[in-house]
Amino acid sequence: MGREVRPRARRISPRPALPGHILSPMLRSIPVLRLLVIMGLLFGLFRPAIAPGPPDVPPATPPGSERAQPAPEKDADGGGIHGKRGIHLSFYALARPGLAEAVAERLREAGLNAVVICVKDMHGTVGYGSQVPLAREIGAAYPYIKLPDLIDFFRSRGFYVIARQVLFYDPILSKYLGYPGGKWVYPSDGRAVEYNLAIARELEALGFDEIQFDYIRFPDDGEIGEEYPERYAAVNAFLKRAREELSMPISIDLFGRVLWPWNKEKKDPIGQCLEEMAPFVDVISPMLYPSHYVEPELKADPYRTVKLALTHGMSRVAVPFRPYLQAFEMDIPPGMALPEYILAQVRAAEEMGADGYLFWNPRSDYAHLWEALSRGSGGGPQP
Repeated sequence: MGREVRPRARRISPRPALPGHILSPMLRSIPVLRLLVIMGLLFGLFRPAIAPGPPDVPPATPPGSERAQPAPEKDADGGGIHGKRGIHLSFYALARPGLAEAVAERLREAGLNAVVICVKDMHGTVGYGSQVPLAREIGAAYPYIKLPDLIDFFRSRGFYVIARQVLFYDPILSKYLGYPGGKWVYPSDGRAVEYNLAIARELEALGFDEIQFDYIRFPDDGEIGEEYPERYAAVNAFLKRAREELSMPISIDLFGRVLWPWNKEKKDPIGQCLEEMAPFVDVISPMLYPSHYVEPELKADPYRTVKLALTHGMSRVAVPFRPYLQAFEMDIPPGMALPEYILAQVRAAEEMGADGYLFWNPRSDYAHLWEALSRGSGGGPQP
Protein backbone atom coordinates (compact mmCIF):
# COMPACT_ATOMS: atom_id res chain seq x y z
CA MET A 1 0.00 0.00 0.00
CA GLY A 2 1.10 3.55 -0.58
CA ARG A 3 2.40 2.58 -3.99
CA GLU A 4 0.46 3.11 -7.17
CA VAL A 5 1.73 1.10 -10.09
CA ARG A 6 0.53 2.10 -13.53
CA PRO A 7 -0.22 -0.51 -16.19
CA ARG A 8 2.07 -1.35 -19.06
CA ALA A 9 1.25 0.17 -22.43
CA ARG A 10 0.56 -2.31 -25.23
CA ARG A 11 3.28 -2.80 -27.81
CA ILE A 12 2.39 -1.26 -31.13
CA SER A 13 3.67 -2.63 -34.41
CA PRO A 14 4.76 -0.02 -36.95
CA ARG A 15 2.82 0.15 -40.20
CA PRO A 16 4.66 0.67 -43.51
CA ALA A 17 2.26 3.40 -44.61
CA LEU A 18 3.35 5.73 -41.81
CA PRO A 19 5.89 8.50 -42.41
CA GLY A 20 9.28 7.56 -41.07
CA HIS A 21 9.30 10.16 -38.30
CA ILE A 22 6.22 8.77 -36.60
CA LEU A 23 7.63 5.56 -35.22
CA SER A 24 10.93 5.01 -33.50
CA PRO A 25 12.58 1.92 -31.99
CA MET A 26 10.81 2.63 -28.72
CA LEU A 27 7.54 1.43 -30.26
CA ARG A 28 8.98 -1.95 -31.07
CA SER A 29 9.04 -4.91 -28.74
CA ILE A 30 12.04 -4.94 -26.43
CA PRO A 31 12.93 -7.11 -23.43
CA VAL A 32 13.59 -4.07 -21.24
CA LEU A 33 9.93 -3.11 -21.16
CA ARG A 34 8.93 -6.57 -20.04
CA LEU A 35 11.51 -6.43 -17.28
CA LEU A 36 10.20 -3.07 -16.09
CA VAL A 37 6.67 -4.42 -15.98
CA ILE A 38 7.80 -7.37 -13.91
CA MET A 39 9.50 -4.98 -11.51
CA GLY A 40 6.19 -3.14 -11.16
CA LEU A 41 7.79 0.17 -11.95
CA LEU A 42 6.36 1.07 -15.31
CA PHE A 43 3.57 3.54 -14.62
CA GLY A 44 1.70 3.36 -17.88
CA LEU A 45 3.61 5.92 -19.87
CA PHE A 46 4.29 5.10 -23.49
CA ARG A 47 7.35 6.49 -25.15
CA PRO A 48 7.01 9.23 -27.72
CA ALA A 49 9.08 9.15 -30.86
CA ILE A 50 11.67 11.80 -31.57
CA ALA A 51 10.64 13.97 -34.49
CA PRO A 52 13.64 15.21 -36.49
CA GLY A 53 14.24 18.84 -37.21
CA PRO A 54 12.81 21.94 -35.52
CA PRO A 55 9.46 21.90 -33.74
CA ASP A 56 6.32 23.00 -35.48
CA VAL A 57 5.77 26.72 -35.82
CA PRO A 58 3.01 27.80 -33.42
CA PRO A 59 -0.19 28.94 -35.11
CA ALA A 60 -1.10 32.59 -34.85
CA THR A 61 -3.83 31.68 -32.38
CA PRO A 62 -2.92 28.32 -30.87
CA PRO A 63 -5.78 26.06 -29.80
CA GLY A 64 -6.75 26.65 -26.23
CA SER A 65 -6.34 30.42 -26.35
CA GLU A 66 -10.13 30.64 -26.47
CA ARG A 67 -11.93 28.42 -23.98
CA ALA A 68 -15.41 26.97 -24.20
CA GLN A 69 -16.13 28.00 -20.61
CA PRO A 70 -13.16 29.38 -18.63
CA ALA A 71 -12.94 28.35 -15.01
CA PRO A 72 -12.41 30.98 -12.32
CA GLU A 73 -8.72 31.36 -11.54
CA LYS A 74 -8.66 31.42 -7.76
CA ASP A 75 -7.29 29.38 -4.91
CA ALA A 76 -6.62 29.54 -1.20
CA ASP A 77 -3.83 32.11 -1.43
CA GLY A 78 -5.43 34.15 -4.20
CA GLY A 79 -2.64 33.30 -6.62
CA GLY A 80 -4.75 31.57 -9.26
CA ILE A 81 -3.92 28.40 -11.15
CA HIS A 82 -0.54 29.65 -12.32
CA GLY A 83 2.92 28.97 -10.98
CA LYS A 84 1.98 25.91 -8.96
CA ARG A 85 4.82 23.64 -7.91
CA GLY A 86 4.00 20.58 -5.86
CA ILE A 87 3.98 16.85 -5.27
CA HIS A 88 1.56 13.98 -5.77
CA LEU A 89 0.42 12.01 -2.73
CA SER A 90 -1.57 8.79 -2.69
CA PHE A 91 -4.45 8.41 -0.28
CA TYR A 92 -2.62 5.42 1.17
CA ALA A 93 0.27 7.68 2.15
CA LEU A 94 -2.00 10.41 3.50
CA ALA A 95 -3.71 7.85 5.72
CA ARG A 96 -0.50 7.55 7.75
CA PRO A 97 -0.68 9.55 11.01
CA GLY A 98 1.34 12.74 10.88
CA LEU A 99 2.13 12.49 7.17
CA ALA A 100 0.16 15.61 6.17
CA GLU A 101 1.85 17.70 8.84
CA ALA A 102 5.31 16.52 7.83
CA VAL A 103 4.60 17.10 4.15
CA ALA A 104 3.29 20.62 4.73
CA GLU A 105 6.47 21.55 6.56
CA ARG A 106 8.66 20.06 3.84
CA LEU A 107 6.69 21.77 1.09
CA ARG A 108 7.13 25.14 2.73
CA GLU A 109 10.84 24.62 3.33
CA ALA A 110 11.31 23.58 -0.31
CA GLY A 111 9.39 26.54 -1.71
CA LEU A 112 6.56 24.45 -3.13
CA ASN A 113 2.98 25.67 -3.01
CA ALA A 114 0.72 22.85 -4.19
CA VAL A 115 -0.28 19.30 -3.35
CA VAL A 116 -2.00 16.76 -5.58
CA ILE A 117 -4.16 14.29 -3.65
CA CYS A 118 -5.07 11.06 -5.40
CA VAL A 119 -8.76 10.53 -4.69
CA LYS A 120 -9.53 7.75 -7.19
CA ASP A 121 -6.68 5.52 -8.24
CA MET A 122 -5.95 3.09 -11.05
CA HIS A 123 -7.33 0.21 -9.04
CA GLY A 124 -10.73 1.88 -9.17
CA THR A 125 -10.67 2.65 -5.46
CA VAL A 126 -12.25 5.90 -4.35
CA GLY A 127 -10.13 6.61 -1.31
CA TYR A 128 -12.53 8.68 0.74
CA GLY A 129 -16.07 8.28 2.02
CA SER A 130 -17.75 9.11 -1.28
CA GLN A 131 -21.51 9.46 -1.27
CA VAL A 132 -21.84 8.79 -5.00
CA PRO A 133 -24.39 5.95 -5.07
CA LEU A 134 -22.65 3.81 -7.67
CA ALA A 135 -19.29 4.10 -5.90
CA ARG A 136 -20.90 2.71 -2.77
CA GLU A 137 -22.91 0.07 -4.62
CA ILE A 138 -19.89 -1.48 -6.33
CA GLY A 139 -17.67 -1.30 -3.27
CA ALA A 140 -15.28 1.27 -4.72
CA ALA A 141 -15.51 3.81 -1.89
CA TYR A 142 -13.33 3.26 1.15
CA PRO A 143 -12.59 6.02 3.70
CA TYR A 144 -8.80 5.88 3.80
CA ILE A 145 -8.73 9.65 4.27
CA LYS A 146 -11.07 12.37 5.50
CA LEU A 147 -11.03 14.66 2.52
CA PRO A 148 -12.73 17.72 4.06
CA ASP A 149 -10.18 17.75 6.87
CA LEU A 150 -7.23 17.31 4.51
CA ILE A 151 -8.42 20.01 2.13
CA ASP A 152 -8.93 22.45 5.01
CA PHE A 153 -5.54 21.53 6.46
CA PHE A 154 -3.58 22.29 3.31
CA ARG A 155 -5.64 25.28 2.17
CA SER A 156 -5.44 26.93 5.59
CA ARG A 157 -1.66 26.83 5.19
CA GLY A 158 -1.80 28.50 1.80
CA PHE A 159 -1.33 25.45 -0.40
CA TYR A 160 -3.16 24.93 -3.68
CA VAL A 161 -4.99 21.60 -3.46
CA ILE A 162 -5.57 19.47 -6.55
CA ALA A 163 -7.70 16.32 -6.76
CA ARG A 164 -6.29 13.65 -9.07
CA GLN A 165 -9.02 11.39 -10.43
CA VAL A 166 -8.18 8.36 -12.54
CA LEU A 167 -11.02 7.95 -15.03
CA PHE A 168 -11.28 5.05 -17.43
CA TYR A 169 -8.72 2.58 -16.13
CA ASP A 170 -11.03 1.24 -13.45
CA PRO A 171 -10.96 -2.50 -12.64
CA ILE A 172 -13.78 -2.24 -10.11
CA LEU A 173 -16.22 -0.54 -12.48
CA SER A 174 -15.00 -2.61 -15.43
CA LYS A 175 -15.83 -5.89 -13.70
CA TYR A 176 -19.15 -4.53 -12.48
CA LEU A 177 -20.13 -3.54 -16.02
CA GLY A 178 -18.92 -6.81 -17.50
CA TYR A 179 -16.07 -5.56 -19.66
CA PRO A 180 -13.78 -8.26 -21.10
CA GLY A 181 -10.51 -8.27 -19.22
CA GLY A 182 -11.92 -6.36 -16.28
CA LYS A 183 -9.49 -3.43 -16.40
CA TRP A 184 -10.81 -0.65 -18.61
CA VAL A 185 -14.10 1.08 -19.20
CA TYR A 186 -14.54 3.19 -22.32
CA PRO A 187 -15.01 6.97 -22.52
CA SER A 188 -17.78 6.20 -25.01
CA ASP A 189 -19.76 4.33 -22.33
CA GLY A 190 -22.32 6.68 -20.83
CA ARG A 191 -22.36 4.72 -17.57
CA ALA A 192 -18.64 5.30 -17.05
CA VAL A 193 -18.96 8.95 -18.03
CA GLU A 194 -21.81 9.65 -15.60
CA TYR A 195 -20.04 7.82 -12.79
CA ASN A 196 -16.85 9.82 -13.14
CA LEU A 197 -18.65 13.12 -13.56
CA ALA A 198 -20.63 12.43 -10.39
CA ILE A 199 -17.38 11.90 -8.50
CA ALA A 200 -15.90 15.07 -10.01
CA ARG A 201 -18.91 17.13 -8.95
CA GLU A 202 -18.59 15.73 -5.44
CA LEU A 203 -14.91 16.69 -5.34
CA GLU A 204 -15.73 20.22 -6.40
CA ALA A 205 -18.33 20.48 -3.64
CA LEU A 206 -15.74 19.31 -1.12
CA GLY A 207 -13.63 22.37 -1.87
CA PHE A 208 -10.70 21.38 -4.08
CA ASP A 209 -9.01 24.18 -5.99
CA GLU A 210 -8.63 22.10 -9.16
CA ILE A 211 -9.42 18.68 -10.56
CA GLN A 212 -6.83 16.70 -12.49
CA PHE A 213 -8.07 13.94 -14.78
CA ASP A 214 -5.77 10.99 -15.45
CA TYR A 215 -6.32 8.01 -17.77
CA ILE A 216 -8.61 10.16 -19.84
CA ARG A 217 -8.22 7.83 -22.78
CA PHE A 218 -8.90 4.46 -24.32
CA PRO A 219 -6.64 1.45 -23.76
CA ASP A 220 -3.50 1.23 -25.87
CA ASP A 221 -4.85 -1.79 -27.74
CA GLY A 222 -4.39 -0.93 -31.39
CA GLU A 223 -1.81 0.13 -33.93
CA ILE A 224 -0.59 3.65 -34.42
CA GLY A 225 -1.51 4.56 -37.96
CA GLU A 226 -5.09 3.31 -37.95
CA GLU A 227 -8.09 5.63 -37.84
CA TYR A 228 -9.92 5.96 -34.51
CA PRO A 229 -12.46 8.77 -35.00
CA GLU A 230 -14.94 7.42 -32.45
CA ARG A 231 -12.27 7.29 -29.77
CA TYR A 232 -11.15 10.87 -30.28
CA ALA A 233 -14.76 12.03 -30.32
CA ALA A 234 -15.54 10.24 -27.05
CA VAL A 235 -12.54 11.67 -25.20
CA ASN A 236 -13.34 15.17 -26.40
CA ALA A 237 -17.02 14.77 -25.51
CA PHE A 238 -16.14 13.81 -21.95
CA LEU A 239 -13.98 16.89 -21.52
CA LYS A 240 -16.69 19.08 -23.01
CA ARG A 241 -19.19 17.71 -20.49
CA ALA A 242 -16.76 18.23 -17.64
CA ARG A 243 -16.14 21.81 -18.74
CA GLU A 244 -19.87 22.50 -18.84
CA GLU A 245 -20.63 20.93 -15.47
CA LEU A 246 -17.66 21.98 -13.35
CA SER A 247 -16.72 25.47 -12.24
CA MET A 248 -13.27 24.65 -10.88
CA PRO A 249 -10.18 24.56 -13.11
CA ILE A 250 -9.54 21.33 -14.99
CA SER A 251 -6.11 19.86 -15.68
CA ILE A 252 -5.27 16.66 -17.54
CA ASP A 253 -2.43 14.15 -17.29
CA LEU A 254 -1.22 13.01 -20.70
CA PHE A 255 1.28 10.56 -22.10
CA GLY A 256 4.45 12.35 -23.10
CA ARG A 257 3.96 11.06 -26.65
CA VAL A 258 0.86 13.23 -27.06
CA LEU A 259 3.07 16.32 -27.21
CA TRP A 260 4.99 15.18 -30.30
CA PRO A 261 4.05 16.50 -33.76
CA TRP A 262 2.79 13.19 -35.15
CA ASN A 263 -0.01 13.27 -32.58
CA LYS A 264 -1.81 15.81 -34.79
CA GLU A 265 -2.48 13.07 -37.32
CA LYS A 266 -4.98 11.48 -34.90
CA LYS A 267 -3.91 7.91 -35.57
CA ASP A 268 -3.30 6.78 -32.00
CA PRO A 269 -5.60 4.21 -30.35
CA ILE A 270 -5.65 6.06 -27.03
CA GLY A 271 -7.74 8.84 -28.61
CA GLN A 272 -5.89 11.88 -27.26
CA CYS A 273 -5.25 14.84 -29.56
CA LEU A 274 -3.60 17.85 -27.94
CA GLU A 275 -5.30 20.45 -30.14
CA GLU A 276 -8.76 18.98 -29.61
CA MET A 277 -8.48 18.57 -25.82
CA ALA A 278 -6.92 21.98 -25.16
CA PRO A 279 -10.05 24.16 -25.48
CA PHE A 280 -11.71 22.38 -22.56
CA VAL A 281 -8.90 22.47 -20.00
CA ASP A 282 -6.97 25.03 -17.99
CA VAL A 283 -3.68 23.20 -17.47
CA ILE A 284 -1.89 20.32 -19.22
CA SER A 285 0.35 18.03 -17.15
CA PRO A 286 2.31 15.73 -19.47
CA MET A 287 4.22 12.93 -17.76
CA LEU A 288 7.78 13.49 -18.92
CA TYR A 289 9.74 10.89 -16.95
CA PRO A 290 13.07 10.45 -18.80
CA SER A 291 13.55 6.89 -17.55
CA HIS A 292 10.54 5.79 -19.57
CA TYR A 293 12.16 6.51 -22.91
CA VAL A 294 13.94 3.84 -24.90
CA GLU A 295 16.23 6.16 -26.84
CA PRO A 296 19.52 6.13 -24.90
CA GLU A 297 20.15 9.81 -25.59
CA LEU A 298 16.87 10.79 -23.91
CA LYS A 299 17.08 8.32 -21.06
CA ALA A 300 20.57 9.62 -20.24
CA ASP A 301 19.75 13.32 -20.48
CA PRO A 302 16.80 14.43 -18.33
CA TYR A 303 17.35 18.07 -19.20
CA ARG A 304 17.14 17.47 -22.94
CA THR A 305 14.18 15.12 -22.64
CA VAL A 306 11.99 17.55 -20.72
CA LYS A 307 13.01 20.51 -22.85
CA LEU A 308 12.39 18.73 -26.14
CA ALA A 309 8.97 17.45 -25.12
CA LEU A 310 7.85 20.86 -23.88
CA THR A 311 9.20 22.52 -27.03
CA HIS A 312 6.89 20.37 -29.12
CA GLY A 313 3.85 20.66 -26.86
CA MET A 314 4.07 24.37 -26.21
CA SER A 315 4.39 25.10 -29.93
CA ARG A 316 1.03 23.47 -30.54
CA VAL A 317 -1.38 24.87 -27.94
CA ALA A 318 -1.59 27.96 -25.74
CA VAL A 319 -2.81 26.18 -22.61
CA PRO A 320 -0.33 26.40 -19.70
CA PHE A 321 1.91 23.36 -19.22
CA ARG A 322 2.60 22.10 -15.71
CA PRO A 323 4.57 18.89 -16.33
CA TYR A 324 5.02 15.92 -14.06
CA LEU A 325 8.73 15.37 -13.40
CA GLN A 326 10.44 12.20 -12.25
CA ALA A 327 11.31 12.04 -8.54
CA PHE A 328 11.99 8.30 -8.28
CA GLU A 329 15.01 6.13 -8.92
CA MET A 330 14.73 4.33 -12.22
CA ASP A 331 17.41 4.16 -14.89
CA ILE A 332 19.33 7.10 -13.50
CA PRO A 333 22.41 7.61 -15.71
CA PRO A 334 25.69 6.32 -14.26
CA GLY A 335 27.43 8.99 -12.24
CA MET A 336 24.26 11.03 -11.70
CA ALA A 337 22.45 11.00 -8.36
CA LEU A 338 18.68 11.41 -8.18
CA PRO A 339 18.81 14.96 -6.75
CA GLU A 340 20.93 16.06 -9.72
CA TYR A 341 18.56 14.23 -12.06
CA ILE A 342 15.60 16.08 -10.54
CA LEU A 343 17.27 19.48 -10.80
CA ALA A 344 18.10 18.92 -14.46
CA GLN A 345 14.40 18.41 -15.18
CA VAL A 346 13.44 21.47 -13.14
CA ARG A 347 15.96 23.61 -15.01
CA ALA A 348 14.55 22.48 -18.35
CA ALA A 349 10.96 23.16 -17.30
CA GLU A 350 11.81 26.61 -16.00
CA GLU A 351 13.85 27.54 -19.07
CA MET A 352 10.93 26.52 -21.27
CA GLY A 353 8.55 28.74 -19.31
CA ALA A 354 6.45 25.91 -17.91
CA ASP A 355 3.68 27.19 -15.66
CA GLY A 356 4.96 25.32 -12.62
CA TYR A 357 5.65 21.60 -12.30
CA LEU A 358 4.68 18.59 -10.24
CA PHE A 359 6.78 15.71 -8.92
CA TRP A 360 5.80 12.06 -9.02
CA ASN A 361 7.04 9.29 -6.77
CA PRO A 362 4.96 6.08 -6.74
CA ARG A 363 5.58 5.57 -3.02
CA SER A 364 4.99 9.23 -2.13
CA ASP A 365 8.58 9.23 -0.83
CA TYR A 366 10.20 12.57 -1.59
CA ALA A 367 13.40 12.42 0.48
CA HIS A 368 15.56 12.93 -2.62
CA LEU A 369 13.36 15.78 -3.80
CA TRP A 370 13.78 17.64 -0.52
CA GLU A 371 17.53 17.16 -0.83
CA ALA A 372 17.50 18.46 -4.40
CA LEU A 373 15.42 21.53 -3.67
CA SER A 374 17.47 22.38 -0.59
CA ARG A 375 20.25 23.23 -3.04
CA GLY A 376 18.39 26.34 -4.11
CA SER A 377 15.82 25.35 -6.75
CA GLY A 378 12.08 25.30 -6.36
CA GLY A 379 11.50 28.92 -5.44
CA GLY A 380 12.78 29.13 -1.88
CA PRO A 381 10.79 29.03 1.36
CA GLN A 382 7.28 30.37 1.27
CA PRO A 383 6.51 33.35 3.52
